[in-house]
Amino acid sequence: MRIDSVQPPAVPHFFLYGEAPRDADDRFLHLEALDDRSRPNRWTIRPHVHSGLHQLLLIAEGAGEMRAEEARFGFAAPCLLAVPAGTAHGFRFTDGTVGTVVTLSSRYLRDLCGREPELAALFADPAALALPEPGAVEEAVAELARELAWAAPGRRGAIEAHLMLVLVAGLRRLAASRAPAAPPGPQALLAARFRELVEAHHRRERPLSAYADDLGVSEARLRTACRAVTGASPGRIIRERRLLEAKRSLLYSDLGIAEIAYGLGFTDPAYFSRFFAKGTGECPRAFRDRRGADRGETR
Repeated sequence: MRIDSVQPPAVPHFFLYGEAPRDADDRFLHLEALDDRSRPNRWTIRPHVHSGLHQLLLIAEGAGEMRAEEARFGFAAPCLLAVPAGTAHGFRFTDGTVGTVVTLSSRYLRDLCGREPELAALFADPAALALPEPGAVEEAVAELARELAWAAPGRRGAIEAHLMLVLVAGLRRLAASRAPAAPPGPQALLAARFRELVEAHHRRERPLSAYADDLGVSEARLRTACRAVTGASPGRIIRERRLLEAKRSLLYSDLGIAEIAYGLGFTDPAYFSRFFAKGTGECPRAFRDRRGADRGETR
């Protein structure tokens, strides 16, 4: 029997961890000690999503494991953990781990990238970045916390200066292991806007023409931009996002296969199973049985 009610996301969506979702201000920036939320939760942060917030965690002491979508990242202090907005992620920290969580809105990051385009690479993918010399980053985070806690002349400029130091430190650690990326051009910006629309509409069937109309471009121009920037067609980008949501539902929820199918806008569970098998090489039930549903907890 088809279920027509709208399903909640398989992974909880929070503003900050445990808080109801809401829109972040254009220049939203928040700092807090890692153990503010980790210690009361016995050093385990269950998988969740921040739709419009990027996070950078400075781990000063301790170790643990970060889960981001299907990947797992072991880490040990000192290091930085980058978590892009919209990523399903969770943590298991060793008891007593010390660190700071820096959270900034996607809109604030876009504003900063307008002046320093390379910063976008820091939150392109989840990452665990070792810090051979943590002192400068720790000091920048401490100064950032001090500026956020008081009002003084030049406060806004000082906050942004210390934030930029932290972000650049992460970017340089990332660049040490990767080839440098070119600044985004018009095609990259169009592809990024397309991904934002896919994020908003991936739970229902939607023709490519509707996306092109929203973006004010032709379908041909959208295809060209997506292939040039990502190497994938717009249709593949849409399919991969729907597959990602299907995987989340299989891994983190108790929903049946048919419920997941209807929740993603499929009218036929059998068609959904074929769609999933074509994209992953195995049927939904086999994927769930092999991976094991985590029931919302990192292991």
